[in-house]
Amino acid sequence: MIKPAFQPDAVSKEADFVLGTYPRPPFVLARGEGMYVYDTDGKAYLDFGAGIAVNALGHANQEIVEAVSKQAARLSHVSNLYHSAPQADLAEKLCQLSFADKVFFSNSGAEAVEAAIKFSRAYARHKYGEGKTKIVAFENGFHGRTFGALSITNREKYQQPFRPLLPGVTFAPFNTTADALDIIDQETCAVVVELVQGEGGVHVASKEFIQQLRQRCDQTGALLVFDEIQTGVGRTGKLWAYQHYGIQPDILAAAKALGGGLPIGATLLTGAVAQALGPGDHGSTFGGGPVVCRAAQVVLDHVSRPEFLEHVVKMGAYIVERLGKIKSPKIKQMRGRGLIIGVEIDGEAKAVIEQGYARGVLMLSAGPNVIRLLPPLIVSKKDIDHFISVFEKCLAKDQA
Repeated sequence: MIKPAFQPDAVSKEADFVLGTYPRPPFVLARGEGMYVYDTDGKAYLDFGAGIAVNALGHANQEIVEAVSKQAARLSHVSNLYHSAPQADLAEKLCQLSFADKVFFSNSGAEAVEAAIKFSRAYARHKYGEGKTKIVAFENGFHGRTFGALSITNREKYQQPFRPLLPGVTFAPFNTTADALDIIDQETCAVVVELVQGEGGVHVASKEFIQQLRQRCDQTGALLVFDEIQTGVGRTGKLWAYQHYGIQPDILAAAKALGGGLPIGATLLTGAVAQALGPGDHGSTFGGGPVVCRAAQVVLDHVSRPEFLEHVVKMGAYIVERLGKIKSPKIKQMRGRGLIIGVEIDGEAKAVIEQGYARGVLMLSAGPNVIRLLPPLIVSKKDIDHFISVFEKCLAKDQA
């Protein structure tokens, strides 16, 4: 066989063949192990992004690898036209570990939110009749890129190219109770809120705000929907972030960490909401497939343990403690809960992140001037100490 004279690497191939919707650094990640990923040149990167809050147990976790390999060799896909034990087992576990009575499986966080929107409107029509279709979401929130999820994401740059979007959406100020309560009325079918606004700068919802949303939803017959795509599955130091607030939602959207690196979405709902839906009302070809469900069971088995969640709390506190000792005029504020932490800086987050690439650390942004830290939940004090030493240098270099 004649080989081509030029064999482009992955970066060149992506430029030629992949739609350019992501700006990416100029290295190619080839493998991962624990807290680290390695590029094709063998350079190691301490991962403080976890694939955007996905790799809760780190990279190449052996229990996940074994569970996935074993299930793939036995049964990888049958669609949702048939029963499969892995899906049933995972649904049972999710219900046992949450407020939920039923679960709908999909493939991503955006799909989980789309399902929550559809279920809310179906419930309102079933219980109240026509006209109760309004959805209230919050300023600076982020819920995904599909049409319904984008419609409740209050970001001009994301929405503008794709209008007109889903009608009947109203935005309220985040963490401002009086204004939000005025907007939620008898025409509202759902109130969708993040308990920590991840993409929006790592802003934590106050307990008073969330509890009063619950009360107002009860008064108006609206469903309270929590977007826990980024905060769910242990990220905040509890299995679900809503457990910090002393109330329960009607619907919860989960994804990211649940699949242990494989794509999954899960929409958790109460029995009352589930009664409004029947066969054919919604569906997913791949949702809740056997392989990803086995991976998710491994993740839940680990993350739901009290000692594991206590580790998340301790490591989150340790990061904040170490960050607080950095003497840099660039750090303006730190905020977060557990192992979702935002560091607001005086300057562009992008410049600091690029310095991290050069020094072998992966970080994320949450807006133009917030560094978002989402390490795997297995992070240790040693990992944190290494990160802090590099982060200080990144800030100093950017300042120079």
